[in-house]
Amino acid sequence: MKILLIGSGGREHALAWKLAQSKKVEKIYAAPGNGGTVAEEKTENLSLDGALNADSAEGQDRLVEFAWKEKIVLTVVGPEAPLSAGIVDRFRGAGLAIVGPDANAARLETSKVYAKSFMAKYGVRTAGSRKFTNLNEALKYADSAPSPLVIKADGLAAGKGVVITADLAEAKKTLEAFMKDGALGEAGKNVVMEEYLEGREVSILAAVSVSSALSDGKKSVIRPFIAARDHKRRFEGGVGPNTGGMGAIAPVPDFTAALHEDFVNAILDPTLKGIKAEKMDYRGFIFFGVMVSGERCYLLEYNARLGDPETQAVLPLMDFDLAELCEAILDGSLADFPLKWKTDAVCVPVAVADGYPGPYRKGDPIAINAAGFGKTGALLFAAGASREAPGSGLRTSGGRVLTVAAAGGDADDARERAYEALRFVSFEGMSYRKDIGREEKGECLWVK
Repeated sequence: MKILLIGSGGREHALAWKLAQSKKVEKIYAAPGNGGTVAEEKTENLSLDGALNADSAEGQDRLVEFAWKEKIVLTVVGPEAPLSAGIVDRFRGAGLAIVGPDANAARLETSKVYAKSFMAKYGVRTAGSRKFTNLNEALKYADSAPSPLVIKADGLAAGKGVVITADLAEAKKTLEAFMKDGALGEAGKNVVMEEYLEGREVSILAAVSVSSALSDGKKSVIRPFIAARDHKRRFEGGVGPNTGGMGAIAPVPDFTAALHEDFVNAILDPTLKGIKAEKMDYRGFIFFGVMVSGERCYLLEYNARLGDPETQAVLPLMDFDLAELCEAILDGSLADFPLKWKTDAVCVPVAVADGYPGPYRKGDPIAINAAGFGKTGALLFAAGASREAPGSGLRTSGGRVLTVAAAGGDADDARERAYEALRFVSFEGMSYRKDIGREEKGECLWVK
């Protein structure tokens, strides 16, 4: 089969790598892909003779035309923006198979206000919150609310829409920046203010198959993957500004069977009930951002797709065909699909450009000692990295430049292999956290 893969990050490189392992897959077109996908087996970056924007109606129309022309059997969507812009609706309307939620279902991620309303309606355990559309009312509430206080922009904000404010002064500054100054554009005009939860964060990716389009006898289901943990803060020990993710581990040693059962009962099952009741067409992936506090699971947020860099940690542990899983999601056989997992652990530190998550430098050559790196057995997934031409060297083009994913017999072994592999990669200003997966006091104590 031929597959069209939408996106350009480290998650999409990992998806291309895993999909290419399927004997069913003949060709993968990455739209637009990155400097890593273009060198991946069976994979070709797609430019369509110019700028390609899957977030726009014009770009989506060009992709639909390409999919029909090239007889694409399956399209997989990586990032959130195309989902919000209705790419799934457009492809399905054109009679094309695509993995992802429609725009209505994607609101679980694209609107924090809608998501919190959905959680309340269907009994999903979460932190207490209030929504605000008026700045003065929001400021008045902040004045009486306990600190710290979590402020979330309603819309998509590229990882910059959640701020944990330590005191009233910071809360007021954040609210004015979002709602008055337009620091996040329309995404910050409405906000959710949420109770702060302290605990250990867990990321649970899952496959979803819920749709009225499924044939009779097919079961609506959400099938969770192995739990991962994303380290969001910029610096060691879980301090500094939030980022798109500085690294991940899978599985999570302290996420016990009892906690998993609590997650299913308090979060997953009510979510499935709500998706069915709202008659969503949700055939894709979902991300549960969970906080474990007091031995109970609370939902922080939904993402309507796979997480990044959690995907880079989870996919190497899959002992099954990802292309076949995608087919099961679409045809309604997900409930019976055999999700088998390797017994290894994976550690994935992220190398970032100088200045990230603020303004960062670009265009620096990336040096890789292939012989040394290869001996570690690690995988390198490009994110903010490009090539001037096929076969040329990688250069930095984004804030999160690349991830290194290393598997080991246990978490300590995986972490040691990952950091050993990073010794063979370098670029000007390269930086990374040195404690990914190390469960020291203070680690992972944050809200996204």
